[in-house]
Formats: sequence, structure tokens, C-alpha cells
Amino acid sequence: MDIQQPKPKLWTLNYFNVCMVNFLMACSFNLLMPSIPLYITEQMGVPQSQTGIVLASYAIALMFVRPFSGYMVDLFSRKKILLISFACYVLIFFGYFYATTILIFIIVRFMHGVTWGLSTVSSSTLAIDVTPSERRAEGIGFYGTFMNVAMAIGPFIAIHIYNNYGFQILLWSAISMGILGIIAVMLIRAPERPKVEREKISLDRFFLVKGWPIFLNQLLPTFAWGTIGPFVAQYGKEISIPNAGIFFLFWAGGIIVSRIFAGKLVDKGKIHLVNTTAMLIVAAAFGVFALYHNIYAFCTAGLFIGVGFGMMFPALQTLYINMAHNNQRGTANSTYLVGFDLGLALGMLIGGYISGHFSFETLFLVSSGLCLLSTIVYRLFSMKVFERKRLR
Repeated sequence: MDIQQPKPKLWTLNYFNVCMVNFLMACSFNLLMPSIPLYITEQMGVPQSQTGIVLASYAIALMFVRPFSGYMVDLFSRKKILLISFACYVLIFFGYFYATTILIFIIVRFMHGVTWGLSTVSSSTLAIDVTPSERRAEGIGFYGTFMNVAMAIGPFIAIHIYNNYGFQILLWSAISMGILGIIAVMLIRAPERPKVEREKISLDRFFLVKGWPIFLNQLLPTFAWGTIGPFVAQYGKEISIPNAGIFFLFWAGGIIVSRIFAGKLVDKGKIHLVNTTAMLIVAAAFGVFALYHNIYAFCTAGLFIGVGFGMMFPALQTLYINMAHNNQRGTANSTYLVGFDLGLALGMLIGGYISGHFSFETLFLVSSGLCLLSTIVYRLFSMKVFERKRLR
């Protein structure tokens, strides 16, 4: 009779600190996500159709820095890279105080994207280092929950602060969170890593080449994700929702609920079921969000959008990791994050155009259709590529 060995402990002090760094970093960043479109349209007079350019400037920076970030964290100390990049990330918040023109705003936002990209890749790779391999998908899921909850709580807090205290107080709140995050980085005891020889630079050190089909598939739902943070607050105002920030609380609730079971299902080998189901849930939820204009549909759609994305993103990230060698973890993470960033940038850029020239309803219906298309692409192509090229 086989005696089942107990699972190794997941919630160590190191793992908790990495998760808190992730939360504080993401929360400080996402305080600006819904407030910037409100600020630049209401205070700076920028047309709605052009807001996407400002919003997406940080995501464009991310696409340039992510691949090099993966190479750096595979070669150097991940904690040191995280500490330096996070400190620079916090300092750049002061640039918004001097962003009196759109061009300066775009430049500051771009610089924020560079430091955000390096910080998130080093942080997520460090999280994998301190997570037991037997509980990797579960660990990635909970780690991602901290960021996704921050993406929900941050905008909710931001709308309240912006409406009641103004944009400058919002910036000081973000800086305070960032300083707490730097302290949390200092408390992490990173595991010792064997010295890595400098490898010949090739494309596969910056981008997981065999993950291309999954990368392209990932762009479809991440486009939809990119339409949430920047445009939900404006959409809520348009359809007379008293406090549009309530969407983000239900969104966060959906993410938390999904993480209770999704990571465990992936660890049990049901990764394709999780991804397919998640994409269908998000497609349906965006459809409801676009077509029904009342508080009940607004909140219910938020809940199920959160459930779907909360299931999907850790499972997609696990696809990349399970196709990569151990010394390519940073590369696998950066590939996943580049796909996330590119989809996000497209959602913001094209989303600003669609919402400005057509309507918010049209934008969210497009998001729904892309998520439905992603399900078909996943079943026909991505799933088969993964099964052929997986290493674990």
C-alpha cells in the first residue's frame, strides 16, 4: 500500500513576501489605470479617440523590455534586479507631477513601462524559485491572484480618491504603496542559484520560439483584458451606474473564487479544460456587459469576467513554463508577459478608437467575439502544439 507523501508547504515567509511585493507594485500602478483617462479627458481636454495613445505608451515600452528582462533574470540575481527596478519604478511616479502636456505624459508613462516590465518579470520568476515544484501551478495561481486583486482594488480606490481628493493625492497614495513594496523586497531571502555561464545570445534566449502559436492565441483574450481598466469607469458613467468602481470589486471576487479551484485542476492535468472553459466564460460575460445596462448585469458580468480571466491567465502561463527548460524560466515568463502586454496595448489603442468613433457597447462586443474566437483557435491549434512540444 502506497503512503501518500504530504505536499511541501506553499505559504512560506519568502513566498508571502514575493506575493506582497506583487500586490503593492500592481496596486500602486493600477491606481492610475482608470484615473488617467478621466484626468486627460476632463482636465487636459484630450479627445476620447486619442486616449488609447497615452494609455498604451507604457504597454509599448513593456514589449521592448520584457524579452531582455527574461534574459537578465536568468543570468543575474533576481532579487537585486527586482530591488533596483522597483526603486526606479517608484521614483518615476514623481514625473506625473510635472506632466503638464500630453507629450510629457506619454514619456513618463513609457518610462514607467520600462521599470514595470523589469520588475514584474524578476518578481514572477522569483516567485517560481520559492514555490515547490509539486505545487507550481497552484503557486503561480495564488501569486497571480495578488496582482489581479490589485488590478481590481486599485481602480476602485482610485475612482474614490480621484473624485474626492484629486489626482495629486492619488499619486502620493501610489508612491506610499511603492515604498512599502520596496521594504517587502528587502525581506525576501532568495534561494541560492548555481552560477550560470553566459550563453551565446540567440532569439530563444529572449523569446520562447516554440511557444509562438500559444503567444498568438493569447493576444485575443488579452485584447479584451486591455479594454477593462481604462474604459469601464467611463462606460459606467455613460450608462448611469452610480459608482462604476463596484465593477472592480466583483471582478476581484471572481478572480479569487477561480483561484480556489483552477490551479489545482491544472496541477491534475486538466489544463486544456481550464483554458477552454475560461475563454467561453469571458466571451459570454463580455456579451452581457455590452448588451444589458443595469447594475445587476454590470456586477454579474464583472464577477464572471474575473472568474474567466482568473482561470485563464495562470493556465496560459503554465503552458509556457512546461514547454521551457529550467534555465529558460525567465524567458518563458517574459514570453507570456510580452503576449499579455501586446494584447493589452492593442486593447487600449484600438479600444480608444472604437469607443471614441463608435461606442463602448461596440468595444465590449468586439472583446466578446475575440474571446470566442480564441476558444476555437486554442482547440484547433494551440492545444496540439503544446502536447507535441511540452517537456513536463
